[in-house]
Amino acid sequence: MDNQPKKEKKISRRSLLPILGSTLLIPFLGLGKTEKDGKISLQEEEEFQILLKPDGTTVKVKASALKKSKVIKKNISNTTFLDWLGKKL
Repeated sequence: MDNQPKKEKKISRRSLLPILGSTLLIPFLGLGKTEKDGKISLQEEEEFQILLKPDGTTVKVKASALKKSKVIKKNISNTTFLDWLGKKL
């Protein structure tokens, strides 16, 4: 019988170059997109409103949350507002 040595197939550098090159094309095919890209565009469409807290800092709040909120006191005077803020005239 023929006792031929088995040739083991080794991976050469030349065979790795096409594989490496094809991985660089993945972003162009659109497979590299994440879900964050879609969520960011949805957040940009929502409207925000800037409100003032008692300590004087501002807060960015969704307009939809303001529509659902309950108004405790409307049309307060300037002095009452300054008392609420803790400021003195």
